[in-house]
Amino acid sequence: MQNLLQNKTILIAGAGGLLGSHLVPEILNQGAKVIAVDIDLDAMTQRLLNTGVDVQHPNIKLQVLDVINEQAVKTFFQQNDLNIDGAVNTTYPRNKTYGAHFFDVTLESFNENLSMHLGSMFLFTQQCAKYFKANQNPFSLVNISSIYGVIAPKFEIYDKTSMTMPVEYSSIKSSLLYLNKYVVAYINDSKFRINAISPGGVFDNQPLPFLDAYKSNTHGAGMLDVSQITGAILFLISDQSTFITGQNIIIDDGFSL
Repeated sequence: MQNLLQNKTILIAGAGGLLGSHLVPEILNQGAKVIAVDIDLDAMTQRLLNTGVDVQHPNIKLQVLDVINEQAVKTFFQQNDLNIDGAVNTTYPRNKTYGAHFFDVTLESFNENLSMHLGSMFLFTQQCAKYFKANQNPFSLVNISSIYGVIAPKFEIYDKTSMTMPVEYSSIKSSLLYLNKYVVAYINDSKFRINAISPGGVFDNQPLPFLDAYKSNTHGAGMLDVSQITGAILFLISDQSTFITGQNIIIDDGFSL
């Protein structure tokens, strides 16, 4: 289906990342205008160019936004000419010690990562809600959770690698699902919607032993290409999902079953 987002303007936070940079052209191709934001303007611009986006096109606007900077986020949403119909937050802020094995995680690092990632998701979601209340136009927000926000990690798939599933990640992604429900219940307006997607593993040149182990837990697809999860986001920010709110779509080829 084409032109799902005709005449809409969608904000993409984290547009310089793997998911965000692939989502931008998908949204443009559906007839929307895009405001693409990230903490590093140059890196975002290059990433979008690499995905084939014409960054000079009148339907796309690139801006700097640090999602963990409270004043910057509040100022961004107070722009008089913002005029957005929805947003997707694909950001993934974390500190330098993120990814340590469970017994090596300090309380300070754990708290910092929750503040950076879950805290920034709270802030972004809060400001989307405040923007809606001020403008009263239909608004759809999609936040990115994970299968590890839904099920316990399958630690055996990390055998023979140096990888692990960070405790912070699972804690953040599960909390996010409740945050979505809290906010839509608080706003209590059919015109304001928040939903989530929970992707399984997304291919990003992970080690082969991990890829094989992961694949054995799916119905055959293994790690998904990032392009295979964008369709659910397009659906959720479109009018095709008008009365879907507070929900979570799992995209994992059966990994979580």
